[in-house]
Amino acid sequence: MRVFFLLLLVLFITNCKESEPFTFKVMTWNILHGANDIPNGKENAIAIIKEINPDVVLMVETYGSGKEIAEVLGYNFHLIALEGTSLDDKGTNLSIFSKFPFGDRIDTDYPFYLGGREIIVNNQKIRFFSNWFHYLPWNDAPEKMGKTVEELLAWENNGKRNEMIQKVLPYIKRYAKETDSIPMIFGGDMNTPSHLDWNENTKALHNNLVVPWRATKVLEDMGFIDSFRVLKPDPMSNPGITWDVEGKEDSHRIDYIFYKGSKLKAIKSETYNAFFNKPIKINDKEIIFPSDHGFVVTSFQL
Repeated sequence: MRVFFLLLLVLFITNCKESEPFTFKVMTWNILHGANDIPNGKENAIAIIKEINPDVVLMVETYGSGKEIAEVLGYNFHLIALEGTSLDDKGTNLSIFSKFPFGDRIDTDYPFYLGGREIIVNNQKIRFFSNWFHYLPWNDAPEKMGKTVEELLAWENNGKRNEMIQKVLPYIKRYAKETDSIPMIFGGDMNTPSHLDWNENTKALHNNLVVPWRATKVLEDMGFIDSFRVLKPDPMSNPGITWDVEGKEDSHRIDYIFYKGSKLKAIKSETYNAFFNKPIKINDKEIIFPSDHGFVVTSFQL
């Protein structure tokens, strides 16, 4: 009887532990040309990632640096490229770092701007995608172009960015249908403002325009959640800027972490930004910033 009681106790404790939410942290960052545009840029990127200490990194503009950065920091490394491509190939854009074990590859016909990898997080398979969309069409201040909302959307839809969106949408839709069993996290540099930042509450900032920018709206229409904006819904008090050029009026939130799946919940999200080749302070440490993009960090509960 005593042995039976002890077995029941162990089973109870084990079940309690398994039911506790598991928390993990995701970072997405365009490091700019492999972080090679300033002296010690790669070392500075390593120092920044080390201070943030994410469990998964969705990297953009990897350009040959990802393998070394991942090895120094002790991450598993997946290069989004044709299988067999050298892991330090300088022509490759996207990559994924993970402290957790990898599952299956998720290849697309367009690895320069979308690809993924299954990652096993606390015994749960999650599909992670790293993404980059073209910066064209771009304007530092679209609200000053003298266009109506309809004209701005037509301008957006006629550029290279929308061409890319059309090509990768079938992949996103395919995996989005399976997120009840296999959650999905999609992050990267989308090079576009968000429709959530151009709403009724912010139209005074945007020449009285409310613009449903397609690149972000199409993801919301598929059920994806913008992890930063769902936790910080007021763009006035929390703009979340990830793109800013010194000496210009050019501040935008254009880097994102989206997610979908009933098993996932964003519980904390921050954006970090600094001017290129200027210091950023993280955990009271000053590090020269090697990129022209800020980054997003979201903690999830599984």
